[in-house]
Amino acid sequence: MFSSVQAYEGQQFAELRKQCQQSRKLFEDPLFPATEQSLFYQENRIGTVTWKRPKELCDDPHLFVHGISAHDLHQGQLGNCWFVAACSSLASREALWHKVIPDWKDQEWDNNKPEAYAGIFHFRFWRFGHWIDVVIDDRLPIANGNLVYCHSNDKNEFWSALVEKAYAKVYGCYEALDGGNTADALVDFTGGVSEPVELLEGHYGQDEEARNQLFERVLKVHQRGGLISCSIRATSQADMEARLDCGLVKGHAYAVTEVQRVRLGHGLLAFFKAEKLSMIRLRNPWGEREWNGPWSDSSEQWQKVSKSEREKLGVVVQDDGEFWMDFEDFAKHFTDLILCRLINTSYLSVHKTWEEVVKFGSWVHETDPLRNRAGGCINHKGTYPQNPQYVFDVKKPEDEVLICLQQRDRRARPKEGKGENLAIGFDIQRVELNRIYRMHISQQKMCSSVYINSRSVFLRKDLKEGRYVVIPTTFDPGLQGDFLLRVFTDVPSDCKELTQDEPPQTCWTGLCGYPKLVTQVHDSDGCRAFFFCFSFLPSDPYVIISCEGVKVQSPVQKDTLTPDFDVKALFYRKKPKANILIQIYNKNMLRDSFMGQATLSADVSDVQQQTVRLRNKGQGSDLPGILSVSVLTSNVLTGI
Repeated sequence: MFSSVQAYEGQQFAELRKQCQQSRKLFEDPLFPATEQSLFYQENRIGTVTWKRPKELCDDPHLFVHGISAHDLHQGQLGNCWFVAACSSLASREALWHKVIPDWKDQEWDNNKPEAYAGIFHFRFWRFGHWIDVVIDDRLPIANGNLVYCHSNDKNEFWSALVEKAYAKVYGCYEALDGGNTADALVDFTGGVSEPVELLEGHYGQDEEARNQLFERVLKVHQRGGLISCSIRATSQADMEARLDCGLVKGHAYAVTEVQRVRLGHGLLAFFKAEKLSMIRLRNPWGEREWNGPWSDSSEQWQKVSKSEREKLGVVVQDDGEFWMDFEDFAKHFTDLILCRLINTSYLSVHKTWEEVVKFGSWVHETDPLRNRAGGCINHKGTYPQNPQYVFDVKKPEDEVLICLQQRDRRARPKEGKGENLAIGFDIQRVELNRIYRMHISQQKMCSSVYINSRSVFLRKDLKEGRYVVIPTTFDPGLQGDFLLRVFTDVPSDCKELTQDEPPQTCWTGLCGYPKLVTQVHDSDGCRAFFFCFSFLPSDPYVIISCEGVKVQSPVQKDTLTPDFDVKALFYRKKPKANILIQIYNKNMLRDSFMGQATLSADVSDVQQQTVRLRNKGQGSDLPGILSVSVLTSNVLTGI
């Protein structure tokens, strides 16, 4: 993974540190100077600010004091609870913070090697498909003798302040972190995929079955190393950071630091009693103001849990910002949950392995319809098909597909006046099994993501075997920007972009004829073809559709005498009246292999429905059946 790490703005950490050590000068970052331009992009809201290095603030500075913990972080004079909450989650995952804070032992202050210190540090974040290495100096903003922004409980611990500075550098200045999305920070720390869950819409507070299923998902994400955050939605500016009677704060990001089933009871009863409680532990980035309801720190409910179990869970009566909740209370009080999944693509893992495809693309506005790639959402029917299109295959009878669309973050460039992200989303449409050219009209829409002006949108969907096209779009047409599309399936999906509008012309097309005509085989009510046969033996039927030597085979339907074929095929015919042959076979060799066929032909201007009586052509008794299909032909390219 780290062989492809990119140096941010071309700054090479090892080279810069070596230069500073040789010249015996502490590093001063010219790209993120110790001036107000690194603090604000609008106006100074703090007052007099000075910049000091950790050694000017204490005698014995360290990156970590007694290791790394979620309790190390406290939010400063900046509305970036979303970032601090993500850091709290990160601190609980050693494998993950090792990625964000590389070579941490080598970067640590060493009193035995004072010559090694050069005032330079580096950190890594996953940004738009790549890990970037961000170099900073260790000059930190100070007001009234204290760190202005993120700080630790221990006065001589600086990892959180330095990570925040590196993150602010990527965004342009500290003020650019004022207000944000925890999901973005979680992805930046992991390279994972964030799935938002709206607890109100899912009725998880009232629906016990749905809540139990959600807890299983949350527990799985946590157990497999993912990061989780949550919040209570504020409905107005006055609601922001308003404290509720239960102690929780609206419009405020909380980190989830533990998810467990807690065993109730004492002694042997606790081991033999089946009752377990679904529990979740949260942390307020402020380091104070906790939940005061059931299972809060001093709640009497903890008497139901043995002392050893409480110690294992780390339950302490202290206003440190961390607290436990019953998952039912959690689902009733919180409105939004973010699950940042670490998508496992390693074949050596004992857990589920996903196949990942990553595609970079752009929405580009052109006046030529065949070159325009900024068509807007499906509401704009005239331009919608002009968007980028990516085809992928589902090769199992049914497969869970994860799709994430991410745009290049515009919030990272507030000084250019581009601080707002585009409203983006995508549709998934089912297409012909042999589709290799771009669509010019919409087909069978299977599902859509939400459209929102966040950095990324996510969709998880079970799809049946077949070929699909995902169309990433902006909500409005004519908008330009770069995007990253990630598709995850259980087996390889062969995902690729559709770039050609029609079959290419060659020197032979003048002699052999140019394939202009388009033929789609389907029926009038959802592209279905029906075949019925009467027999007491098992059948595994499938369909082959062919025209001018090109064949399309449907998936096999297992052990059925009443198959419902949902098959689409697309043919570019050199001869407009060339026959289309539809054949039904049986995969089960205990039965006749060949079960029937129909030959269809049509005029180039006709759209017609044909019903054909099939007879068995194989050995044995005749098998009556009905195949219902349509033939659609057109000589207009924009009709495909």
